[in-house]
Amino acid sequence: MVSVGYTLMCEQAGPKQLVDHAVRAEAAGFDQLVMSDHYYPWLDSQGHSPYAWSVLGAVAHATSRAELMSFVTCPIRRYHPAVVAQKASTIGALSDGRFTLGLGAGENLNEHVVGGWPHVQQRHEMFEEALQIIRPLLNGETLTFSGNHFDVPDAYVWDRPERPVPMAIAASGRQSATLAAEYGNGLVSTEPDRHIIEMYDDAGGAGQPRYGQVAICYGPDEAECRKIVHDQFRWFGMGWKVNADLPGPESFAAATQFVREEDVAEGISCGPDVEAHVEAFRKFVDAGFTHVAIIQVGGETQPMFLDWAQEQLLPRLREL
Repeated sequence: MVSVGYTLMCEQAGPKQLVDHAVRAEAAGFDQLVMSDHYYPWLDSQGHSPYAWSVLGAVAHATSRAELMSFVTCPIRRYHPAVVAQKASTIGALSDGRFTLGLGAGENLNEHVVGGWPHVQQRHEMFEEALQIIRPLLNGETLTFSGNHFDVPDAYVWDRPERPVPMAIAASGRQSATLAAEYGNGLVSTEPDRHIIEMYDDAGGAGQPRYGQVAICYGPDEAECRKIVHDQFRWFGMGWKVNADLPGPESFAAATQFVREEDVAEGISCGPDVEAHVEAFRKFVDAGFTHVAIIQVGGETQPMFLDWAQEQLLPRLREL
């Protein structure tokens, strides 16, 4: 059975709201809670972006059953990888081993706040070095590391869960899928693409978890849902090569100014029809994902969504 997750999306809710949503989602029956890790929202209309790791600590304390995951953290600019290992281990200890560290190469949107955004080849090199630092620290090793981009004279993480925090690594092509298989314990992808999973398996990742994420917008009025999606999520279909390099919400607003409501609604299921949302989820199941987290678009609609999910959506997803 596929693990059904709920996304705590920092870009569309404040810190106290996110903790409340986490508690409600666990009570509703979701298996996993995944959290975005941003400095900015994608668009000003989303209106939030609290520090994910503070919220994760509160969520770890306030919940008891659901698995937790960062979806995903970039360890190459805003955070030094040695510090990422420390805070991931801390969340792992707080949650009694329920946390998975999701990692990716990041976006200019979030990382330029501490300096210039590296070109793509450089950031891929930085990302692999970061993985070489994080994995041994999670495993309880004392690390000395000297690379082209990072130096760690001497590091050891003192507080860790009984079992090392697993790493799941975001991939969009063969190079990143190979990295995920070599260094990680799972694959992350936001596209229901079977080819990514095949590349991951071919590189040695067969049998490991595959984490996906699907955006929907549930509500009693389909037209209103379409408006919400267009207002807050019209950036979603631009592709990662674009999303990784735009520097701020105003850039995303400019880049999406000609995207129509119907364009966005073609890619995100909207409205009250449970079967439409089940079909959006099913695409990831059919592609071979073992864990799929749902984004409910619209910060103010989360309590309504969670009540509906408990009563109607989750029972249907359990049948897949």
